[in-house]
Amino acid sequence: MSTITELKDTIDTKTINLVLLTIATGGIYPILWMYKNHSVLESITKSKISDSTFIIWLAVCVGLGSVLAGTGEEALDIIAGLLTLGSWALYVVWAFKAKTALQSYALNEHKIDLRMNGFYTFFLTIYYINYCINELPEAKRKQDILTGSQTAAVES
Repeated sequence: MSTITELKDTIDTKTINLVLLTIATGGIYPILWMYKNHSVLESITKSKISDSTFIIWLAVCVGLGSVLAGTGEEALDIIAGLLTLGSWALYVVWAFKAKTALQSYALNEHKIDLRMNGFYTFFLTIYYINYCINELPEAKRKQDILTGSQTAAVES
């Protein structure tokens, strides 16, 4: 059985750093983060989230959408908008798959009922997943306190 901090320690990215690096790289860093960490996330959670091809297509959508945006040509701007929407949809799909994997991992490996907000998953995607990975040890601590106090109340 793995420790509750294994995932956090292996990925080792603070959410604020993820946000700042996204801004500094013009939106490229989340793709790099996903490419680097999706296999780690899959191996620790023992759940299939995505493959490299999925992330490459996400990068293609982001890259072409950025290149074609603002060209002044109406047809290219429409294509850029569609590619941008497509990349956002791919981020959302990945985030919900990662959410399911994290919840399953927390429940099966550590007996934690990890409640992740679907609204945040939809709008914050990769940032919320990273936040939840970093909060796993705290969720375990809180649940241990709750179950410890409930056990003590039952025994009294």
